[in-house]
Amino acid sequence: MRVSADEYRAARDHAGLFDRSARGRIVVTGADAAAFLHGVLTNDITVLAPGQGCYALYLTPQGRLIADLDVLRLENGVLLGVHLDVTGALMARFDQSIFAEDVCLEDVTAGTAQWHVCGPAAGEIAAAATGSRAATLAALPEYGHVSTTFGGRDARIVATRPTGLRGFDVIVDAADSRAVHQALLDAGAAELAPETVETLRVEAGVPAFHVDMDETTIPLEAGLEQRAISFTKGCYVGQEVIVRVMHRGHGRVARHLMGLTLEGTDVPAVGDQLRAGDKDVGRITSAVFSPAFDRPIALAYLQRDWLTPGTAVQVIHGPASWPAVVAALPFTTGTAPAA
Repeated sequence: MRVSADEYRAARDHAGLFDRSARGRIVVTGADAAAFLHGVLTNDITVLAPGQGCYALYLTPQGRLIADLDVLRLENGVLLGVHLDVTGALMARFDQSIFAEDVCLEDVTAGTAQWHVCGPAAGEIAAAATGSRAATLAALPEYGHVSTTFGGRDARIVATRPTGLRGFDVIVDAADSRAVHQALLDAGAAELAPETVETLRVEAGVPAFHVDMDETTIPLEAGLEQRAISFTKGCYVGQEVIVRVMHRGHGRVARHLMGLTLEGTDVPAVGDQLRAGDKDVGRITSAVFSPAFDRPIALAYLQRDWLTPGTAVQVIHGPASWPAVVAALPFTTGTAPAA
């Protein structure tokens, strides 16, 4: 299915808007909140000052993913953004890990809403809709955030890139969800359908939890180590496995998330197998028709002997098959040949 050209161009050239309320949001407070999270998550939490944030992972002792998280340091605690499906399990795991620490967990998902505006004009639109200063938002690094008010209640604006485009989450009280949605539309954002959001995400090579990675994934397989793992902090759950792979295995894993480009117009299906000769070498996790490249593209796990960009593989879809070419992530304008 091809996405709306108007929506796609709005996001690329001006600003697109979509709902991210279907994410879990957990507030962690108490004197030991940051130190506790620092000990269980992969990134450096204690260095964050209020208004700063980072991307981090929570792993099993075997180094497999439990969750990926947006971590925002607040004035009086930490706000975590997680995949909705793992919110309850994450709360339970954290609770079991608290012993004598002064840490309190609160699931605020139901009481809050989260809208995202992305594109070149995203900062100006988020500022206009919330009465914030556009210059302040423009200066925010990724995961930087500012507190504001909307409807007389506390709100927060966060610089994030779930589509790969520069964007901002606007987190408000659930009672203000419809009003902030309308304010963002009135300020000039165009509503994006889920298919458009997915196309932008795949074009940017951004892996999604429970789509391109799950509880069987080692972070290095999904290429998350640069964004989500600190190699200078102290211990965290799963660190031994990550360090062993990085130092003894020189970072090599059995499979790795890569891009694929295809000719024609047929978009492969999630789960389609990849073959080189008579050998199964991988599978597709996400696939879209890309307006940027005017052809289908996909994210896929490939065995490590087939990771070189330019390698030819076959997509197997039932009795049908068609050729694909391995590409590095993120995709670039030079990834696909001219049509």
